[in-house]
Amino acid sequence: MVNKKVILNIAKTHLVTKIKQTATAALGVTFGIGSYITLVCFMTGLNGMLDDLILNQTPHIHIFNEIEPSKKQPTDLYFEFQNTLNIVHSIKPKQSQKRIHNALPIINYLNKDPKVKGAIPQIKEQIFYIAGSIELGGNLTGIDILQEVELFNFKDYVVKGSPQALKNNDNGILLGAGVAEKMSLDIGDRVQVSTIKGDVFPLKIVGLYQSGIADIDNIQSFANVKTVQRILGQAENYITDINVKLFNIEDAIPLAQKIEQQFQLKAIDIKTANAQFETGTTIRNLITYAVSITLLIVAGFGIYNILNMMIYEKMNDIAILKAIGFSGKDVQFIFMSQAMIIGAVGGSLGLLIGFGLSHLIGSLPFETEALPTISTYPINHNPWFYIIGFSFAMISTFLAGYLPSKKAKKIDPVRIIRGQ
Repeated sequence: MVNKKVILNIAKTHLVTKIKQTATAALGVTFGIGSYITLVCFMTGLNGMLDDLILNQTPHIHIFNEIEPSKKQPTDLYFEFQNTLNIVHSIKPKQSQKRIHNALPIINYLNKDPKVKGAIPQIKEQIFYIAGSIELGGNLTGIDILQEVELFNFKDYVVKGSPQALKNNDNGILLGAGVAEKMSLDIGDRVQVSTIKGDVFPLKIVGLYQSGIADIDNIQSFANVKTVQRILGQAENYITDINVKLFNIEDAIPLAQKIEQQFQLKAIDIKTANAQFETGTTIRNLITYAVSITLLIVAGFGIYNILNMMIYEKMNDIAILKAIGFSGKDVQFIFMSQAMIIGAVGGSLGLLIGFGLSHLIGSLPFETEALPTISTYPINHNPWFYIIGFSFAMISTFLAGYLPSKKAKKIDPVRIIRGQ
């Protein structure tokens, strides 16, 4: 085999003498990879933003007491009716408490589980907001604000004020942005909340909460757990809900089933609660990757066509190289070297262009009331996208160069020279 340095010099000479064809082939790789990087970074960034909008606020497991009809009616328990068909009309739900019995020991038990990142209490209650002559129905949730910030990124949804202000104020409330707008309220104002029993309590607005989902923001507000317990006239162990965050979301379904069996409570895992949303996410990701792969494949075919034409135009050169002693493998290596050089240069430029365009998109202002914490378009600069893009550039140019160079390897120089 001829010295590799000589072969590389010949490959370099071919590329330089046909600079337009070389540039066209390299630009085919560049724009293919650049388009792939831009699209996949932008689309996965948007998908991630939409996922976080829902999933950040949703516990991996939600534990509560569900109101439901008794599975066994009194007639089922009566001995004389055991072997008869009993039909009971207008069955009513049994009288059951909203509170979770032994909630604090259950929370301590869950927090000791190695799969659990954190289990925190909540109290949910329906109330009325009263400001002047305006009265609106809504929900008041008692939370441990600092744990909510740590586990569920709660701080991202406080658009005015701060979580710490609620922690420091026993009579404070984080009011939903929709409620505040309807009632013309702001930080520092007072709003009265009335329970279903009719008890009225004044609370100071220490912050505004905006989830980005209008139906929630128009009714929801938050206060400290102890504040809600005091409003409801309940003891310190009164808890209606437990939210669990796991280290691995895949553990949610089996752990929820275990909790239901162990504590006789309703435990809803995140996949069950958001089944439709998860389906939408899967479809969006499939579309994103399908379009991205299509871009890469189209770029690969373009590279193949250009390199194929280059080899046909170099028939005379191939004949001369073989006539002076270059073997078929040497000729193949020359054209393979050209293909790999085009792939490396075009792929590198494509990564730079893709990074530049996605960075430009990520700097554009993106303002919407539904997403108050997002100021620019979300971009996902996952290093794997760049690794995949460059790898595909090298693999596609290798294949695009291998197939035509395999033909060049078999060319008979005598037939070409005679044809001239």
